[in-house]
Amino acid sequence: MLNNMVVVITGGAGYLGAPFAKGVVAAGGRVVIADINLERAQKLALGLNQGALEPKALAVRMDITSLEDVLDSLVVAKQTFGQVDALVNSAYPTNAQFGKKLNDVTYNSFCGNVNLHLGGYFLTSQQYAKYFAAQGAGVVINLSSIYGVMAPRFEVYESTPMTMPVEYAAIKAGIQQLSLYFAKYYKGKGVRFNVLSPGGILADQPDAFLKRYNALCLSKGMLDPSDLVGSLVFLLSEDSRYINGQNIIVDDGFTL
Repeated sequence: MLNNMVVVITGGAGYLGAPFAKGVVAAGGRVVIADINLERAQKLALGLNQGALEPKALAVRMDITSLEDVLDSLVVAKQTFGQVDALVNSAYPTNAQFGKKLNDVTYNSFCGNVNLHLGGYFLTSQQYAKYFAAQGAGVVINLSSIYGVMAPRFEVYESTPMTMPVEYAAIKAGIQQLSLYFAKYYKGKGVRFNVLSPGGILADQPDAFLKRYNALCLSKGMLDPSDLVGSLVFLLSEDSRYINGQNIIVDDGFTL
């Protein structure tokens, strides 16, 4: 479906980014694995290139809050593959205080997490959008969450050490509005901006939480990262060329 399309994935060696990178290559595309952990990105790229007649994957180090890193990723991607067609923002940067309950979150910690995550998505989207507009085509997909569109269901976290962090809700809602803004701003420039909002993703959560969460879904419940790949590839592909400024929710009905 992707026909040699070159896709840059931030957080590309991460829990969601790695399956996305594999999915892009499996669909016929080429991938730039942009991750703050270069060693992990290089290992993934090596595996994706194994047995290929020509490189399908490239690893680059990127801190999404660094303008220099963002611009360097564009330069290296174009030098290696001759083109850059899409950006997928799946990086998930947090500070050491992330994940505390509401009244334990400090102002500085809240602002720090918003700066890292929402600010980083702004910077990457801004720089790649300028590049895509200049070439007359490009796709940007930003990862948000169901908790960017709905109020927290605190009851599913009861009797567990987990919570739904307040900064996470603000960031994910902000990512959706940011994407709408970019989509409208670049009207007529050939650049598409969409959002992919997953429901809960399995990651060794407590059984009590899983039982409550899954009861609110329609079939599977908590998803695996691979369950998002088909939607991502579709949004990258020409099959979705008239989908712009939309938020695609993949959550097995949790938000109903």
